[in-house]
Amino acid sequence: MDISSILQGGYQHPLSRQWQSRRQLTKAMLMYPIFITDDPDASQDIPTLPGQSRWGVNRLEEFLGPLVKKGLQSVILFGVPMNCVKDFRGSPADDESGPVILAIKKIRALFPTVYVATDVCLCEYTDHGHCGLLHADGTIDTAPSVARIAQVALEYAKAGAHCVAPSDMMDGRIKAIKRALIDGGYGNKCTLMAYSAKFASALYGPFRDAAGSAPSFGNRKCYQLPPAGRGLARRAIQRDAAEGADIIMVKPAMPYLDIIADAAQLAPDHPLACYQVSGEFAMVHAGAKAGVYPLRDMAFESVDGMLRAGATLILTYFTPDFLDWLDE
Repeated sequence: MDISSILQGGYQHPLSRQWQSRRQLTKAMLMYPIFITDDPDASQDIPTLPGQSRWGVNRLEEFLGPLVKKGLQSVILFGVPMNCVKDFRGSPADDESGPVILAIKKIRALFPTVYVATDVCLCEYTDHGHCGLLHADGTIDTAPSVARIAQVALEYAKAGAHCVAPSDMMDGRIKAIKRALIDGGYGNKCTLMAYSAKFASALYGPFRDAAGSAPSFGNRKCYQLPPAGRGLARRAIQRDAAEGADIIMVKPAMPYLDIIADAAQLAPDHPLACYQVSGEFAMVHAGAKAGVYPLRDMAFESVDGMLRAGATLILTYFTPDFLDWLDE
């Protein structure tokens, strides 16, 4: 056998196998998505998301405290209003007494070292369940949608969010949010993480159950990207980088590793996030429950693919598990 054919000597030891990776998962790379409801004392299990719950602000200390001790460094908040009156413009989104703003302040006070990001969208707060404001015919009215999203983002920054992350996919919202942050005095105080390549995926089902954010009519295919639209994703990534995004995100992750790799090439000087969404998490759990593979092994393998593609930040519901597994 030719000398150049022998590769196995280079990964015959557990440590030398780790050296084959250009990037290895650390706790700092993990951002934990959590659902905050407007029942302050709530702890509500989410059946389609194993081990995940909706939390009230009064329960955040008992929920996050043990995770912070294990090394949790960042979270991203999703509001789940159950008791408010929703309307056409998503007025409850930036209500000072709403779940997100209260949770920002609570986490900042309880855990000063934890980095607090907030999802910015209107779908949980509109009476129609879409991510922006609508024309009379039910189509997206872009300009007022962008203005409203920017307004909400600024209010989250004022409440103390370290990062605002618009997931609405409205054209031009990154530039508008960046301008609002600058004009409001938060341009150098709050990170802007863009859901740049967010696809109209079938993998969001458990999240929509958790957040109550399914549209009441139609779908989101006219503003979220078509799954086969690689060119559109590349254009969106370049647009958001040019409009002032501090972090670029791809969502979902596992079916879109090529897009993550494209983003790493198109925006090489930006941190690159990917979101292992609810359906991905549920699939990995379902396979493990069926005996297809060990849960831990598949969780790591899925994330290794994201890191290999170029991700530097991973939003995943596996965060509490990884905090334990990375200490083993």
